[in-house]
Amino acid sequence: MTYRILFVCLGNICRSPTAEAVTRAKAAERGLDVTLDSAGTGDWHIGKPPYGPMQEAARTKGYDLSALRARQVAASDFIEYDLIVVMDDDNAADMAAIGPQDRVKLFTDFTSTTTTYVPDPYFTRDFDGALALIEDCADGLLDRLGSRQA
Repeated sequence: MTYRILFVCLGNICRSPTAEAVTRAKAAERGLDVTLDSAGTGDWHIGKPPYGPMQEAARTKGYDLSALRARQVAASDFIEYDLIVVMDDDNAADMAAIGPQDRVKLFTDFTSTTTTYVPDPYFTRDFDGALALIEDCADGLLDRLGSRQA
């Protein structure tokens, strides 16, 4: 069975597309059957590629974000996806206004650290730090998912 996951952040140009690409690469390495996408709660960047500095940070670690394009979350995403993974509490609150919360989880629910949200590197300028946390969260998410598919 293919597990469907949507990653959500504010504008869909930094955190969520990176989470999509990192998780896709790590799932492929593990042979896990997943369908992944990303979206933003805002509409400012629809159709645009991920932010250049985020792409560069990801590229240095072997992840290619260049084909991804921003889109906005839709109510239908609550039907299309088994799990909606948000980057922070603001994203979670925005999702609560759109649909039921039974499928919404914070990405940091899957981290091995005590961090409670993925900081937005668009504002913090810490692209490498965000990427490292996203890698850790992706590993934790896939560990949990892998135990379900075994």
